[in-house]
Amino acid sequence: MNNNTTMQTVSIKIPNKMIEYIIGQDESEELIRNAMILFPYIQKQIISHGKAAQILGIHKMNLIALYSKLGIPYLDQTKEELEIDLSIFKKIRGSIISCN
Repeated sequence: MNNNTTMQTVSIKIPNKMIEYIIGQDESEELIRNAMILFPYIQKQIISHGKAAQILGIHKMNLIALYSKLGIPYLDQTKEELEIDLSIFKKIRGSIISCN
């Protein structure tokens, strides 16, 4: 997180057994925690990766890389869905080229 990001302390309810994992986190661990808090909102398309990165005070590509390191892909498509999209793209591209 960059130093220009305004931070605020909030109180949340968590199970007692979680406290030892939350207290004393360094800046890197705080970033991961906060990114994970935002992830469901990205997944539900309430906010974008760019907006989440802005909230966290980091570059969008750094957030995407962080999620990738945690095993969360940027593109949420199966191989089959990607192949269908690629096939459609090739058909569209072919029809545009033949029109010229």
